[in-house]
Amino acid sequence: MTEMTTNAAEHHTDTQDTSTTEKRLLVSVLFAVLAWGLSFWTWGVPGLYIPAVAMVPVMYTILIVISRG
Repeated sequence: MTEMTTNAAEHHTDTQDTSTTEKRLLVSVLFAVLAWGLSFWTWGVPGLYIPAVAMVPVMYTILIVISRG
């Protein structure tokens, strides 16, 4: 019985850590989208497309890393 309780407690901790990580990731993405929207509001169309153009090398690198395994 003790092993089952310990395993359940460990599983709950793993789930809680994953939930915290997911929340931090979602908040980070939310702030990035908010910052992009504010740049569009501040500088107009250049504030919309310049960050997207700046992310091209980053995404290119990410795709290469994913394809290499």
